[in-house]
Amino acid sequence: MEKIHLWNLFHVHRREIIFALLLLLLPLDSFGQFNVREYENRFSRKPYHFGIGLGYNSSHFRVKYDNSFIYNDTLLTADAINGPGFNLGIVSNLRLGDNLDLRFIPGIAFAEKTIEYAQTDQTIAQQRIESIYFNFPFSLKFKTDAYKDMKVYVLAGSTYSYDLTSNAKARNAEDIVKINAHDLSLDYGFGFEFYFPYFIFAPELKIMNGSLNLHARDPNLIYSNSLDRLFARTILFTIHLEG
Repeated sequence: MEKIHLWNLFHVHRREIIFALLLLLLPLDSFGQFNVREYENRFSRKPYHFGIGLGYNSSHFRVKYDNSFIYNDTLLTADAINGPGFNLGIVSNLRLGDNLDLRFIPGIAFAEKTIEYAQTDQTIAQQRIESIYFNFPFSLKFKTDAYKDMKVYVLAGSTYSYDLTSNAKARNAEDIVKINAHDLSLDYGFGFEFYFPYFIFAPELKIMNGSLNLHARDPNLIYSNSLDRLFARTILFTIHLEG
């Protein structure tokens, strides 16, 4: 199956993506911002609410070498390079108290990571690893009391991810290394809530640290033998619209 090049998707649809983000990032003063307490009296006291999230991610691998790497006479280094991607999720928010929420935001994510191999003959080999994830994140969100017409929050949680494009079970992979399908990350981040008559506008920054080794080692692949473990690292910026 031909791989989907995420950067090409961005290039083709860049106008639509930029236009959508500009709409989300506008000050939105025309909607008539509420006082936080007025919004809470009308909406936030509900036990649960829903929303959507649109995000941009930048991800890479944290590379751990195998002990045999020092004896490799072909490979000098294997460096991780950040790649772009985007996320789309559905927000489900359960109110646990005035300042505490439980959140579940299942969604789909497109991500790209690159490993660059410097070889002893001065050449460079690259493997671009493109993934399509089903993400299932749970998190606890602690919100401050209102400051003017906004709140600040921090969050911590975990995300289970399944990679639809994993090649770990491929018998004859043309790739340099194979990647497992399952990952579990530990997440933390912060964001802001701005209140409007019918929704909450919430920009958020989150860091996701993968805890499972994604390297499916294959003794028939020379580069695979030189690597021990690969862990995913992602920085995710998301705009949430909730109400």
